[in-house]
This record gives sequence, structure tokens and C-alpha cells, in this order.
Amino acid sequence: MFGKAFQRKYALSDQGIKNAKAGTFWTVVVNLVVMGGMGILYFMMKGFLATLTDSAPLARATPILLMVLVFLLLSFITHLQQYKATYGLVYGEVKNMRISLAERLRQLPLGYFGKRDLADLTETVMGDVNRLEHVWSHCLGYLYGSYISTALIAVMLFAYNWKLALACLWGVPVAFALLFGSRKLTKRRSEITKAAAVTVSDGIQETLENIREIRATNQETRFLRALGDKIDAHEKTLLQGELVAGIFVNAASVIMRLGVATTILTGTKLILAGQVDFLVLFMFLLVITRVYAPFDQALALIAEMFMSQVSAGRLMEIYDAGTAEGSESFAPQGHDIVFDNVDFAYDDRQVLCGVSFTAKEGEVTALVGPSGSGKSTCARLAARLWDVDRGSVKVGGVNVASVDPEILLTDYSMVFQDVVLFDDTVMENIRLGKHGATDEEVFAAARAANCDEFVAKLPRGYLTPIGENGARLSGGERQRISIARAILKNAPIVLLDEATASLDVENETKVQGALSRLLAGKTVLVIAHRMRTVEAADKIVLLSEGRVVEEGRPEELLAEEFSVFRRMAQLQAASAQWSIGPAEPAKQDF
Repeated sequence: MFGKAFQRKYALSDQGIKNAKAGTFWTVVVNLVVMGGMGILYFMMKGFLATLTDSAPLARATPILLMVLVFLLLSFITHLQQYKATYGLVYGEVKNMRISLAERLRQLPLGYFGKRDLADLTETVMGDVNRLEHVWSHCLGYLYGSYISTALIAVMLFAYNWKLALACLWGVPVAFALLFGSRKLTKRRSEITKAAAVTVSDGIQETLENIREIRATNQETRFLRALGDKIDAHEKTLLQGELVAGIFVNAASVIMRLGVATTILTGTKLILAGQVDFLVLFMFLLVITRVYAPFDQALALIAEMFMSQVSAGRLMEIYDAGTAEGSESFAPQGHDIVFDNVDFAYDDRQVLCGVSFTAKEGEVTALVGPSGSGKSTCARLAARLWDVDRGSVKVGGVNVASVDPEILLTDYSMVFQDVVLFDDTVMENIRLGKHGATDEEVFAAARAANCDEFVAKLPRGYLTPIGENGARLSGGERQRISIARAILKNAPIVLLDEATASLDVENETKVQGALSRLLAGKTVLVIAHRMRTVEAADKIVLLSEGRVVEEGRPEELLAEEFSVFRRMAQLQAASAQWSIGPAEPAKQDF
């Protein structure tokens, strides 16, 4: 019953399977104990009728009172155990499930997140887990426990009187056959509802993230109308799904309840024929109330069980996705980064084709080229944020694909164009670069990245919260915090992707000077469009359409008459009213 297929169907962990078994077991025990209570009522009725002619009623009442006390004690104990097995254990399982999901997401390669948007993943981690929690706690144990207890009770009833037993129980399999027959339709409606919910989440997220642009272009009305349409569509699909499920659930409940009528009719016929007495019919009517009661909740939730399988499938997609794994030891011979005939594609879009170059330790290697040429992709492949499709990327002779990403990244400091900050203080955002760093180390890194100037203007200095993703800071200020974070880490490999793009000329000069002092002796891979940023590099690697078209020292490439790099430098110089010549190079340090 609780095999691997069942485990995947409801996204249960190994502990979750144990919880489901425990919940089922105690549900069976509770149902049998409660059924025993129906037996006590039967004996009470029988004893009451006997007292009409019995001269010593107390003698008959004493054992019944003892049975009632034993029943109450057993009922309390078993219900308590059932509660712990179905609710207490499951709530712990939900916590573990979310932690497990977070851990799994942490292990996935960055390429996975390019295929799933944030709203979809958020809906999975929050909405889908919530739905499964309700099924794990309210339905699985109750439903399967009811199956088993009803089967046991049915055996006893058929052994006692098969005609009345058949009259009682015929509606149960028919009702569940109707529900299971509607499973495909219910799941399909659930898939449509889930897609509509993700669309709403996408719309809300998009509106909040772009609220400034929406207001700046006076598009509030159009965006709000579009968001309202998405919410209305979701509400409509939700109502349709509830209606479909409700029709089948109520139809099944009505069919099952018809067993009461057939039991009365059959019992009356048997009494008139002299085959049973009234007490037997009374007992079967009591039994009916307890046979149907466990299924009342199960019938109401069985449609949710079918819908939960859609949520479980979405969770299993995350667990089935391949993780970026590797050795936990990383002992490179130096920190040269070597690209050897590397191919890489995003889905069907080829980005890199046969890229080969070497970024030597102690040198600054600049990747230049037009937008979309593959510069940022090279930086991400160097840090194994993605894995290459063909060829290899090696650091100190070690293939990065063979090393666990977390171990590998201890040797990397990265500053990308898209800065990610947390809703915390300036101090803690910089300290993220080095766990346990002292305040003095943080201040030194901040000064090196030229953060003191804007931090001094903040209400609480370095203890000022900066809002979600640094919302209270400018783009240049956020980028300087990111640079300070990388400086604090002081790793042997530094990746800079347009690291100074948001800085003005004065601040860029200051940060470049700080980088020149702090990056000495490291392997530095710089990505930039502006020639001023890369003109002091030790080596230029020029990419175009995913291929290396030129590489060499800046002065060598500038000296070549037909060099692409020379032409790019001339175009930028002309647009900025600069001149390239032997007069006086405006060289900046890294």
C-alpha cells in the first residue's frame, strides 16, 4: 500500500511514509474502539429491555458501567495517539520538507533557475507544500485507516448476517468507484487552477518589481486592469474546480447514505419473516453510523487528494532535477583558469562555440566584446554556476566540473552587474563576504571600496538597514557594497562583471585604485564594455558571437591595424571625444 509509487504520488519522505503508516494504524484502532462503543450501546439497549422483566437490574448495569469506563479510557488514549500520529508528526514533516526543499534548491545548478521563474518556485515551496500538509494530516491516515477498519468490520458483519451486511455496505464501494472514476477530470481541473495561480503570482511580482517604471509611464490603470483580469481568471478556474469536485463528492455521499434506507427495508423484511429480531436491526443501524462517519471527512477530502497529486508532481520535479555535485577536496596547482574548447547553450540557443583561453594567476584578464557575445557566461562557467556542454574549464589543472560547487566557490570572489543585497544593515551585507569577520575587517573592506562617503550620510551609519535588495541605496552605492563584500572575502580568484558600471568617473577612479592594491597576485577575470575599465589589463580576450576572435595585451591589439579591439577602442574614443595615440595614455590601475 505504502510503496515507492505511493511515496512519489504524495511527495512523502521516508519519515513521511512512517507517519502515514502510524496515522493509518491509529485510525484503524480508533475506528474499532468507537465501533466497540456501538456494541456497548447494543448491550445497554438489550439490558434495558431485560430490566422490564428483571427483578435485579443493578446486577446487569454494573458490567455495562465498567465497559463504559473502559471504553472512555481507551477512546481517550487512542484518540490522543491518533492526533499525535496524524497532526503532530505531520507538522514536523512539513518543516522538514521545506528545509529539504531549500537544501535541494541550494544544490541545483544555476541553469535550473533559468527554466523556472521565481513566482512558480515560491508557489511550489509555499502553496504546494501547504496543500500537501493538509492531505498528509487530514486525509491519508483517515482514508486508508477507514479502508482497513471498514474491511474488518465488514467481515464481522457478513459473518453475523450477510443480508443486512450487504444492505449496509453496498454504497461504500459504489461511492468510491464514482470518486475514483472522476480522478482524471479532477486532476485536470487542478492543473488549470494551479497554472492560473502561478499567473497571478507572476503578475503581482512583475507589478511590484516594476512599480517605478509603471508610474513613470502612467501605465497604472493598464497594469492594474491586467492584474485584475488574471485574478478574475484564477477565481473562475477555482470555482469551476470546486464545482466539479463538489458534484462528485456530494453524489458519492448520497449514494453511500442510501445504505441506511436499504438496511431499514431489508431489516424490516427479515423481522417480518422471523429471521432476526429488532435488536439485530438496531445493532446494524448503529454500525452504519460508525461505518459512514470515517468516510464523511474522507469523501470531502478525497478530491483534494487527487488535486494534491499535481502539487506533489511539482515538488518531485525539483527533487528529480540533477544537482551539481563533485569532490569535497580542491587542491589546485595555482589558480590559472583554462578554458579548453568550451561549448555551452541555454536550452536550444548556442552561446559559446569552441572557446579556449587562459587567465593566468597574478594577471588581470579582460573579456570584451559586444552584448550577447558570451562574456558573462564565461565568468559563470569559470565558477561552475553552470556546467559546460563540451570541453572543460580547469583551475590550477583541476576540472571545476569535478568539484563540489560550495567547495570550489571558497576560492572565488564575485561582483556581478546585477547586485544582490539583503534586507539587513550595511555592516551585515558586507560581512556576508566572510563569515565571522570582525568589524575592523568590514570597515577596512568598506573603505577600500569607497563606501565611507555614502555610509556617513545614512541615519545609523553602517548599522542602517538598507531595505529589500538595497532599495534605499542608489545603484552605485549597492555596487560598492558588493565590491566591499568581495574585497573582504579576499579569495585567490576574482570575477568582476561590469563591477564599476554604475559608478561615476570620480568614484570609479577611486575604486579602481583600491582594486589595484587588493587584487595583486590574484587571478582576475574582468568583464567590461568600457575601454577605460580594461585598458590596464594584462590580457584581452575578445569574444564575438560566442567565439574568441582576438587575444593579447591591450597595447599589442591596439597596434594591429585591422584589430577588432582597436576598432572598438576608436569608436568609444570618438563617442567620448577621446583620442587614441602615443601622447599620454589615460591608464588606470586595477
